[in-house]
Amino acid sequence: MSGIPDFSDSDLWIIKSTLVERYGAPREVQLAETEMRLDKGKTELVACPTAYWEADSCHFVILKTGDNRYRCQFFYRIHQMYGTGVEEYDDLAECVVSLLQVQADHQATESNSQ
Repeated sequence: MSGIPDFSDSDLWIIKSTLVERYGAPREVQLAETEMRLDKGKTELVACPTAYWEADSCHFVILKTGDNRYRCQFFYRIHQMYGTGVEEYDDLAECVVSLLQVQADHQATESNSQ
């Protein structure tokens, strides 16, 4: 057990309400656990609570890495994984909004190049 607290009801409300704003309808958010290296200098894997959802063939994850600490990414396939350019956020709302905006920008860029 890692000691990282699970997503609270307040955390889930932030995620879900932001998704409704983005998509105009609720999205199912699934809770999971992801093992990851939190310290680049160590090989130890830490179990992190994870929020996951899908939209338009894209998969999104937000990992809780500590009290008010979050990491995020989106992906289409295993070899198409993207982040926001920020390694870790201390504000969940900023994390979700940034993740959605970077994905929307990526999708627009991809659509324009085809």
